[in-house]
Amino acid sequence: MVPDSLIEISYEAFSGSGLNSIVIPNSVTRIGRYAFHDCTNLKNIDIPNSVTEIGGYAFEDCTGLTSIVIPDSVTEIGYGAFRGCTGLTSIVIPNSVIEIHDYAFWGCTNLKLIKIDRNAYKRFESILKLPENVEIRFIKSS
Repeated sequence: MVPDSLIEISYEAFSGSGLNSIVIPNSVTRIGRYAFHDCTNLKNIDIPNSVTEIGGYAFEDCTGLTSIVIPDSVTEIGYGAFRGCTGLTSIVIPNSVIEIHDYAFWGCTNLKLIKIDRNAYKRFESILKLPENVEIRFIKSS
């Protein structure tokens, strides 16, 4: 159980744990580096609208994740944040994201669909380093 007063999920907070799901409270504004790294059993994560930053390698090698919806509050996705999430098949990235660091989705070998605002895609197209045959669907800004 994560306390409702928590502001940040800190460095390696759940790294390598057997966690399979988590409810992140609305008080959290930042998911720190390696926070859920190597949580291979993690199947679901709902990132609340209070989160503005997803730190580097935050979900690296979370091979059980199948989809991620980045909330409109997030402005930054850290280096390698979802790297090696081989179970990931779809991602939604809103226009609020102004910075995606290199290799954020590298090694997501089963990724099939990214829903992203057209302007956001133009900003990040060269650094997304996506697998071949990924379908890009443009969504409207909120």
